[in-house]
Amino acid sequence: MTHEQKLLIQGHAYSCADEALQEALARVYGRPERPRCLCVPGGLEMYIARLGRYVVKRMPETGHQHHPDCPSYEPEPGQSGLNELLGEAIVESSPDHVDLYLDFALVRLPVRRLTQRVQGDVPADVEVPRRRLSLHALLHLLWERAGFNRWVPAMEGKRNWGVLRQHLLEAAQQFQTKGAPLIDFLHIPEPFRMEQAVAISQRRRDDLARLHSVSEPGAFPMMVMIGEFKSVEPSTYGRRVWLKHLPDCPLFIDEKAWQRAERVFKDLIEAREASPQARLRLVLAALVSAKAAFTYRIETLTLMLTTAEWIPVDGLPEAQLVAALVGQARRFLKPLRYDARASVRYPSALLLDTVAAPTPLTVVSSVPVDPGHVASVDSAMGAASGAWAWRINEGMPSLPASRRSGIVS
Repeated sequence: MTHEQKLLIQGHAYSCADEALQEALARVYGRPERPRCLCVPGGLEMYIARLGRYVVKRMPETGHQHHPDCPSYEPEPGQSGLNELLGEAIVESSPDHVDLYLDFALVRLPVRRLTQRVQGDVPADVEVPRRRLSLHALLHLLWERAGFNRWVPAMEGKRNWGVLRQHLLEAAQQFQTKGAPLIDFLHIPEPFRMEQAVAISQRRRDDLARLHSVSEPGAFPMMVMIGEFKSVEPSTYGRRVWLKHLPDCPLFIDEKAWQRAERVFKDLIEAREASPQARLRLVLAALVSAKAAFTYRIETLTLMLTTAEWIPVDGLPEAQLVAALVGQARRFLKPLRYDARASVRYPSALLLDTVAAPTPLTVVSSVPVDPGHVASVDSAMGAASGAWAWRINEGMPSLPASRRSGIVS
């Protein structure tokens, strides 16, 4: 069975499935008294956000204090690329308000001539650059907040595009960017059903209509579209990119831009094609604009490889590790890289059901990206009690044992 989060509110314990929970949260919303998560002795304070309904969220920097089985658990800072962005690219100003600073524009403005500085002028300001979220990092953030980098056995058979879309949209509701809700700039295709094709197409057109609203001559708005990549084919002026659940709406991209994408994401594309039996997926996130009426073009794109269960992986070896974890009914979390440098190493997975603390699992390439990779992994193994590594030129070692008492998978 899975762990069911229990919350203590005004002296009463509620499960997240309790019908009375929303009423209890409404009574204390906006008051100093906070719900407490009872996953550990004494409980941990939580806060309440209002995202259409009341949602209980962990307090900042407390995720690692929750029990590993708790839905509010997250690894200690430094075990994923998220830590590098918190406080700069991701700023939580209140329980209901998280500001995102993006490194891409959502409206492209016309090019204007810059006023030349008079020779001898001294600039009065020195701008300090701040970290910003790339499109790739934004995709990772939404994926993690939606909980799709986690796995418990009870999720088997319950993850499909409709469920994924619902959770991604719910995750997006907590974010603001450029002074507006992120969800205003986000489109995720709804599951396609032939009997509802006309209605679905109309809803999509209504949602993307904002791409045709021009605020000034020469400017055009853009939106982030997330979908599962299906195929690509030549078109008169470049390529047509097809996403699943969008059978009547290809995205157009310049030929040279697509060739660059094939070079950048070569390993991910080849991994998907090399192992059809693994049913790996490619998730595409694209910044899109309107090319013409009901026709859209890609301005920027990124790709993410996932397993059939929508768990992100960096390649075939990690996909094999995740398959082994799912097959053995383990509970685990996949740390995401966000915008971390390639030389920075994170665990390939974090086992949450081991006897003592969560156990990092690391896949070690037989051909390291840099000479110090194996040494760094060996050092990490020495520093982390019970750490596990698989050198892919060898057989996969047995996974660490799971606990058989208390809360189990």
